[in-house]
Amino acid sequence: MLGMMFTDKECKELDYLLRKEMDEMLLDMSDRRLDGPVKEAISKRYKIIFRMYARIAPPRELSRYATGLRQQR
Repeated sequence: MLGMMFTDKECKELDYLLRKEMDEMLLDMSDRRLDGPVKEAISKRYKIIFRMYARIAPPRELSRYATGLRQQR
């Protein structure tokens, strides 16, 4: 396990980056032009990013992105 310490500003930046990355992945998952293996790879990456985001996000924001996990199935 790797531990890191962030300042408040760095934590907000990380929050922003993770949210934007998840938004992009959700958009890609809804693209009908992508085939199964590509969507599977995006789905696996989404789960990893979501777990990272869950460590710093408030529950209200977290629930917004948890729905993306359900949509992928």
